[in-house]
Amino acid sequence: MPTGELVKAVDRLLEGRHGRLGAAALRAALVDLYEFWLGKGAAAAGVDSAEPGVALVAVGGLGRRELVPFSDLDLVLVHDGNPDVAKIADALWYPLWDARVGLDHAVRTPGEALKVANEDLRTAVGLLDARHIAGQPALTERLAAAARDQWRRTARKRLPELAESAKARWQRSGEIAQSAEPDLKHGRGGLRDFGILEALALAQLTARPNEELADAKRLLLDVRTEMRRELHRDRDVLSAPDAELVAAELGFGDRFTLARKLSGAGRAVSYAVDVALRSTVDDRPRSRFGRKPSRTPLADGVVLHGNEVALARDAVPARDPGLLLRVAAASARSGKPIAHGTLRTLADSAPELREPWPVEAREALTELLGAGEGLVDAVEALDRTGLWARLFPEWGAVRDLPPRSPVHAWTVDRHLVRTCVEAAELTTTVARPDLLLLGALLHDIGKGRDADHSELGAAISAQVAARIGLSTSDVRLVSELVRHHLLLPHTATRRDIGEAATVARIVKTVGSDPVLLELLQALTEADSLATGPGVWTDWKAGLVATLVARCTEMMQGKGFSAPEPLEPRYRELVGKAVASGHGEVLVSSEGKVATVVLAVPGAAELLAPAAGVLALHSLEVHTAVLRGHEGGRAGIFTASPKFGSLPDTTLLREQFGRAVAGALALTQKLAAKERDYFSVTAVKTTPKILWFDDETSGSHTVVLELRAADRIGLLFRVAGAFRRCAAEVKWAKVATLGGVVVDSFAIAPRDGVLDEEWRRKVENEVRDAAS
Repeated sequence: MPTGELVKAVDRLLEGRHGRLGAAALRAALVDLYEFWLGKGAAAAGVDSAEPGVALVAVGGLGRRELVPFSDLDLVLVHDGNPDVAKIADALWYPLWDARVGLDHAVRTPGEALKVANEDLRTAVGLLDARHIAGQPALTERLAAAARDQWRRTARKRLPELAESAKARWQRSGEIAQSAEPDLKHGRGGLRDFGILEALALAQLTARPNEELADAKRLLLDVRTEMRRELHRDRDVLSAPDAELVAAELGFGDRFTLARKLSGAGRAVSYAVDVALRSTVDDRPRSRFGRKPSRTPLADGVVLHGNEVALARDAVPARDPGLLLRVAAASARSGKPIAHGTLRTLADSAPELREPWPVEAREALTELLGAGEGLVDAVEALDRTGLWARLFPEWGAVRDLPPRSPVHAWTVDRHLVRTCVEAAELTTTVARPDLLLLGALLHDIGKGRDADHSELGAAISAQVAARIGLSTSDVRLVSELVRHHLLLPHTATRRDIGEAATVARIVKTVGSDPVLLELLQALTEADSLATGPGVWTDWKAGLVATLVARCTEMMQGKGFSAPEPLEPRYRELVGKAVASGHGEVLVSSEGKVATVVLAVPGAAELLAPAAGVLALHSLEVHTAVLRGHEGGRAGIFTASPKFGSLPDTTLLREQFGRAVAGALALTQKLAAKERDYFSVTAVKTTPKILWFDDETSGSHTVVLELRAADRIGLLFRVAGAFRRCAAEVKWAKVATLGGVVVDSFAIAPRDGVLDEEWRRKVENEVRDAAS
């Protein structure tokens, strides 16, 4: 078959629609096609008739019969000292290069191949997949058998190198189960890790991968196959846009369903690799008389056996319901893994905890949840062996559940565990650390269902709290903690915390309970830290702390101390603007966040020109408060540069003055900037508008909340919408969450009445501005 015909045949295969069952068929067809072509090419190159013998051997994906589209062909031309082997190799390789087929090739005698394998770990593992393509079969069999025999003899001493290589790869490529864009081949839990399992099994160091692992491998292969077919190029990292295409083709509906399946597969493979490497890479201490691991007591019935947490010799799991939790707590606290045999014994023998749980079991749970970083691996071990679900059957709804918001770095189940890790650092800041830890574990347990996750989570957490034996009052506290876990961050970042009505609403919601308020503040911090980088900032922490302090004062009967409308330096700036008749600017910064104050005289427009000029300089606005003072007004904005540094104050003042005077074409400049910086991966979502009537102190003021895709100059356009509707903006809060904004505005009609007709007009204008 000429090389041109080979390329056309491959293209025809890739043009078909294959689906989940067809992905494997496509790989098989690619293997058959390349084998047929290589067989013809080998014959033409003289491989079959060469003397001494020559053999063409496939390794890698072709050797395993798992060739995915656009993969390199891994080939070894094996010979017994044939003097013409270089000519034969050229006759084989050049047609492949002419056809632009990726090629990883070598020409070696069996002895040379074994020598390289003895020195290079990747070659040693690769030769385990050696399979005959053409030429002398006995030569291929001799090499394959020798390579496998050498691996069996040397594998154990090469395990530390294998483990270090895997860890370095994981560091570079991340973890499939917790990555928004997983590396299907190199990531932790990916196809390379499955290769480790197969290599260890071939060396008879571990058992063959079970059916669950085989299913995980098939899924990874199918997704990698379909992704490459869709993209028509070699790629191993699955992006979100590509995942939508792959999910549809493989019959998973959407990328979130696919992500959940991939997370489960990646976790299964990574856990199996952890156990396999731990059980084979033996670094336990030796005594002078041979191997004799120490047994150090950790808890009742629990010991540290070498470097693993195990059962004590006198432990009786069938009669000790709390043993499971003590084992997990000891593992989390010590940072040592639970021995796989111990997990199997507990899975087979540990009885169900009776309701309500005994005090010692509840205390062990608190110890486990408060152990810190070691909790992650301890829960993973229990979850992979079905023991975590035995303790918390509700966990199944959030297991491997992918986040819907791009600011979340973890799956929902891992986020809950990480929130406990962060909460462990805050246990000394609250009166009830046990309830903080339980609330951290359960605060998002209501996700994954078609319901308000806070309300559903409150009901579920009440059931869990009662089951583990908490008192009625504590059950209520945990339930309320879960129900209102978003109350403080949403209020602090979306409402004016300088209004008495805002503080009074919080106090009413928490029932004037200082313990609940304290728990909510700690959970807010832990939840934010466990969400992802940049979610918990000094700015957000300051807002929450101020809100809690004002709520505490109101609970204590001290009333509400309204903050000063304007600081003296801001009042001075307004006076300067009134005197000069044009806009004035003051900038102060602390770290990456700046306070930008823009003042205007009289009734001059403020929000739109201020927002427009800030957007021109790529400043992301976090809050905006508008205040009047003696014939002028000031807008106090907190903002930070999306990239680069803060703009020059003189330039800001000049542009703001022109914008206030109507001499700066903001609409056109922002449209051009948006065209220049528009991203093809920008979030596409329909704007949503919510109204809140009871969250301001003014009787003619309401709060409009806008949820929309982030765009350059969005606040400027929304401000223009308010101007067209004669809506006065009292204050604004802006929150950017990934590619989506949640902006809140307290507005009132400048003229007329606050009726439904006015609301509809405002809503339509704002929606158009955000679309």
